[in-house]
This record gives sequence, C-alpha cells and structure tokens, in this order.
Amino acid sequence: MRLDRRCGAGIAGWLSVAFLSVPMAMSHRVCPAAERLRVGSAAIEIPADDAMDMAGGIHPWKANGAEAPLRATAVVLARGAEKLAICACDVIVVQADFVDPVLERVRQATGIPPERVLVHATHTHTAPSTVRAHACERDERFVAGLGKAIGDAIIAADADLAAHPDCRLRYRLGEESSVGQNSRLLLGDGTIFWVGKRDDAVRPTGPFDPELPVMVFETGLGQPVATLFNHSTHTIGARQPGKRSPAFYGLAAQELEREEGGIHLFLQGASGSTHNLTVGVDEAILRIKAAVSSARSVAMPRAIDRLVAIKEPFEFRVRAFDESAEEAAVMGYCTKRMGTGGEAHATAEVFRAQRAEIAPFQGETRTTSIQTLVVGDVAIVGVPAELFTVLGQEIKRQSPFRHTIIAELSNDWVGYVPDSRGHELGGYQTWTGHHSYAEPGTGERMVAAAVSQLGRLQEQLREQAGLGATRSGER
Repeated sequence: MRLDRRCGAGIAGWLSVAFLSVPMAMSHRVCPAAERLRVGSAAIEIPADDAMDMAGGIHPWKANGAEAPLRATAVVLARGAEKLAICACDVIVVQADFVDPVLERVRQATGIPPERVLVHATHTHTAPSTVRAHACERDERFVAGLGKAIGDAIIAADADLAAHPDCRLRYRLGEESSVGQNSRLLLGDGTIFWVGKRDDAVRPTGPFDPELPVMVFETGLGQPVATLFNHSTHTIGARQPGKRSPAFYGLAAQELEREEGGIHLFLQGASGSTHNLTVGVDEAILRIKAAVSSARSVAMPRAIDRLVAIKEPFEFRVRAFDESAEEAAVMGYCTKRMGTGGEAHATAEVFRAQRAEIAPFQGETRTTSIQTLVVGDVAIVGVPAELFTVLGQEIKRQSPFRHTIIAELSNDWVGYVPDSRGHELGGYQTWTGHHSYAEPGTGERMVAAAVSQLGRLQEQLREQAGLGATRSGER
C-alpha cells in the first residue's frame, strides 16, 4: 500500500445515524472572519490483483496487471472547528453498506461527523467489482481493501492539515466540449443506442454538459496543494486493454499531479446518459488535462466564510415491470445490434436473470441518501446514482448558489436514474436490472430533494451572516 500525503481539500459522507434535521446536521459554530483555511490531502492505493473479478461489462473478466494504481484520494478542509472531507475512489461504484462503517472509523479518528464526509466513485470500468450487477458479483476481498483505503486516506488527509495552515481557494468554471456526448442516440428503428451498430443514428435524445469546474487549493504563496475537477462523461477508456486502470479521468489526474504538483481529485458529474464515442484514450487524456490546466491558470480567488454540509435520507421505490415487454425490448435490440446471435442470447440471458432476482421486490420502498456540501459560494451535490445529464443540469439551474457541482455515485449506488422522458424512450439505461430498478419519477424527486437542500443551506447561511453582522454592530 502506497501513501502519498500532500496538501488537499475536503470530504463529507454519511451513516444511518447521521439522518439528522438541518439544524443538527449543521450544528457547528460560526467561525470568526479571521480564521484561516487549512487543507490536507492524501492518496492511498487500493489493493488489487489479477485474481479479482473485474467489473464494468456484462460479464466479469480478469485483468493482467495494472497500467496505473487505483487510488482513494482524499482532501480535508478545515476552518476553525468546521471540517469537510471528500474522498474520490477509482472504482465503479461505492455502496452504503461498506461506506457507512468507514465513516464511523473516520469520526472516531478525526472528529469529522459522517454527514460532512462525501465518498465518491469515479466510475472507472477497469477496476475489480464492488457490486452485484449484470453477471458480476461483488469481490469482497477488493471491497475490504477499498474500505480500509478510504478510511486511511481521510485520516491521513486530516493529519496533513497541520502542514498547510494558511490556504486559499481559487475557482474557475472551465469547459471541455469534445470528450463525451449524449450517447442515447435515437436510431432509425425508434430504439435508443447502447452498443453495436449505430450507422442509422438520427440524433441525440438529450443534452451533453461540457462544464468543467475546477477548484484550486493552494498556499498563500501560491504553492499547489490540491485541485478538484468535475466533468460529465462515463469513465470508460484505458490506454492498455486488459489492464486495471483508473481510466482516462484518473490517468489525467495522476499525470497532472506529476506535472503541476498537488493532489488531484476527479468527481464524476451527471453522466448517466453520456459516453465518449469518438475520441481515443490518449487524446481524451490530453484534452482533459489541457482543460483543467487552462481553468487553473485563470481561476480567481473565492472567499470561504463557512464550511457547511447536510445529508438526508431519500426514499424511492423499486419499479413494477412487465416481464414480457422487458424481454422483447432487450432481445429485440441485442438480436439486431450485436455482432452474433450467440452474443445476443448470452446478453439477454443476463438481463433475464437480473429481472428474476428483482421481481419479488417490486414496489418495495428503499432508502439511500442525498448530500450537499458548501465551500464558500461553491456547492457540491452528492447523489447516489448514475444520474441522467438533464437532471444534473436542472439541479444546477435551480441552485441558489453561484457555483454548483454535481457529484454522482456518491455515498451509495441505486443504479441509473433517468428523467421521465428517458423512461418513455427506453433503452439500456431503463431496462430493469440491478443497474436500473428505481421507478419512473425518481429522478425528478432527486432533483427536488437536492434543490431543497441547497435552498435551506443558503437560507441558514444568510441568517447566520445577518446575526454575525448584528453582533458585530453591538460591539
């Protein structure tokens, strides 16, 4: 296990015991204006080997070595008694059942409460499996090492705060519009593209989000401490086939660290409906690096008066489905678009088996969480799903904060969450399976819950700012 300790930024996560009301979840004293920002960071390699089952496809596979380490990369922000932590992990998803115990370990070691720790999956498709999905099972040995790495990274980042007692934030909303696109293409027969032939593609069925926000944390003298960047394209694409890899975003982050200094964290945006269909891996890495570096070079200082967070339970229901309609949709697409009849039948059988496992739970209510962190005038919204881009954009449109970042696949995973129109159009992301089982309308309800959190946080910050001004006038 490799420990890379440098300066960094903040994390916030959750345990079931952290289902608190807003006042309780935010019960930290108001910091005096004179208090300075401290930043700590660390990167821990997640143990993995060739015996582990790899995820990211319909069937499990074995890797032959690694082209770069898989990492749990953490930043902790502190201002007075207030702290936030963010940990980005090079895995396909994280789930609450193994994240929550880690958050309790972090609380015991650092005092950071679970609602102030966000644990995120970068969604690389070239890492061992952390979930039961398609024909893949969770690799429990990998998950055990992942959990330890998450805790170690956050605890090490917290210890690193003392090394950087006087930091600042610079922010820039950058852009990268060529790495990725809305990949749910309407095809000539009225179906939605997933894999296989697309020579009859008509048009995209939704938006692509080119925004690339960059948060730069550095010392007062401008020395790099940590950089957080966010973009909204599925993390698929390693340089070397058959290798474990953090894929193009993670590879870009590690190269930027070597070239520019400071820890680099990538947060996956709302990318449930977007993929990179046209740009090669080497070129994608170059373009992402260029976009991050460009934004970093012109990022402007942002004031940080508070570090606040809220995390709340979110209930949704397992969808009811028509088995015959599901079978027809999957089999029809696979037969027409995949290379061979054998491949089509094998793929359809995987979805058939998933539906059989899910069928007894139709209509069941389940609980996950939605989280919001605020650093100055930048809000980070953590959702536990592969959220369609149109939904992420709607959260940003309605947010009362000047800058809002969507971090999907945070703290838990409930599969793809489309908008209602996406459900109507159909396609792989809506076929019932472990990868997609929430009922239609869940996406819009997630948007409403996130916007509600953003509104309440801003209102509380305004009230506290007014109270602080009143007390200052009294003195």
